[in-house]
Amino acid sequence: MGEQGPGVGFEFPPLEVSWMKRDLLLFAASIGATYPDELHFLYELHPQFAAFPTYPIILPFKHTDQEVIDFYARSSSTPITGVPKFDNKHVLDGERKLQFLKPIPVSSEGRKFEVRSKVLGVYDKGKPGTVVETEQRLVDAETGETYTRAVGSGFYVGQGGWGGPKGPKTVNYPPPSNRAPNATRTTQTTLETALLYRLNGDYNPLHATPEPGVKMGFGGPIIHGLFSWNTAAHAVLQAFGSSKPENMKEFQARFAAPVKPGDKLITEMWKAGEKDGEGFEEVRFIVRVEGGKTVLTNGRALVKMEGQVKAKL
Repeated sequence: MGEQGPGVGFEFPPLEVSWMKRDLLLFAASIGATYPDELHFLYELHPQFAAFPTYPIILPFKHTDQEVIDFYARSSSTPITGVPKFDNKHVLDGERKLQFLKPIPVSSEGRKFEVRSKVLGVYDKGKPGTVVETEQRLVDAETGETYTRAVGSGFYVGQGGWGGPKGPKTVNYPPPSNRAPNATRTTQTTLETALLYRLNGDYNPLHATPEPGVKMGFGGPIIHGLFSWNTAAHAVLQAFGSSKPENMKEFQARFAAPVKPGDKLITEMWKAGEKDGEGFEEVRFIVRVEGGKTVLTNGRALVKMEGQVKAKL
């Protein structure tokens, strides 16, 4: 493994995960699924009841819990062999990409699911910090089948300069600069948005109480980056894929700036690609705060186009 760079291929212990129908209903409601056109995400007796496709992104936080957990105690993760031990209190989400390989069942009951994680790269960016890129697969432990594959990067602020490789240049997916978006969706957050979203299993105090955010220079709580990420996935699937989970094959975005409770989020989406062999097309998107910064960049999804796309403002 040595030639590939420090930490590459390191496997974390597998993590058992589980979910119930109730978890899927809460998730869909918390990311803005709408009545009546998306009742198949919001009502368990709907004939097409299904998990919203990005739901598995929450499972590494949730594990098998129904009850709230101590976020800080849990996040002191297994140290990666061959690299310095990084401080998990000062880590930011860099980028998340999710590939949908098989639709997940509406409940894990009667099966054993695991999240299996390994390190893809540990990159020393000098003074700014270190980037750790990992792969997380949702696997049926009995059959070995992979349902979703996530690639994510965590940025350990100020923890660089240990002599590791710089890492590859990041690939960017900017939106077309010369034309208006094909679709726009707005999400008005409230002071309580993050308090609902955290019940999915992501109990970081930064999103619930002012003290951590004040310490980190945000002035108070901020909304989960994955809230904006998941609401953007919802906007894309609703605008282009007729809200059918099977119409999304890949979804990714980079976290660029924090969102404050009460901010109005605007997701702008562009059709940007040819169809692949299976009929999926590339959509590029950004999410910005009205009158403020772009909070998600590098937005890219592969979607099977269905239904009329109306530019809804």
